[in-house]
Amino acid sequence: MSVRVLLVDDQPLVRAGLRVLIADAPDMAVVGEAGNGAEAVRLARELAPDVALMDLRMPGTDGVAATRAITANGGPTRVLVLTTFDDDEHVHAALRAGASGFLVKDMALDDILNAVRVVAAGDALIAPGVTRRLIAEFARRPEPAARPRVLDGITEREREVLVLVARGLSNGEIAAQLVISAATAKAHVARLFTKLGARDRVHLVIAAYEAGLVQPG
Repeated sequence: MSVRVLLVDDQPLVRAGLRVLIADAPDMAVVGEAGNGAEAVRLARELAPDVALMDLRMPGTDGVAATRAITANGGPTRVLVLTTFDDDEHVHAALRAGASGFLVKDMALDDILNAVRVVAAGDALIAPGVTRRLIAEFARRPEPAARPRVLDGITEREREVLVLVARGLSNGEIAAQLVISAATAKAHVARLFTKLGARDRVHLVIAAYEAGLVQPG
């Protein structure tokens, strides 16, 4: 079954380029296009795409507000931000708003397609080279008056797994580090999703930093 993609960018040429790129991929299809955030929210509700490929800076309703509206109440559409990454604040805000991934517009085309697949499958993806900078900066700039997050209800082993997720390890790498099976590592991560109300691995990383389990830098 094809991954259904909604393109959101205020530049028609960018949307046209992405449309051509996705048209060449046999396992995905563009189901709609939006030139601003308000239109993106409307189309996401009408079409229920698997992934919204979202620009951040648009006139009117921007990509952050659109991301928040699209991902509210656990909707079916996941948001993959495609940005020039020239404004960290917008990216941090999009993380808090529920985005499942971040790409920069100068990435290889095949990497963009792969990222759409990864996010559609329920995982998270942040462009190489961006992860450490992004999460460290996010951790240094909590919401106003924020206190360290209390992680109630997780076991000591789950806490260990959460720290390794925050350090960027895959399930297989976590399994090797803790000398457990890959299936057990995957089960621990799945329970963390449920217990912490996390949408994907990006938000597990955020939870770990907000709780002070991993320090920036």
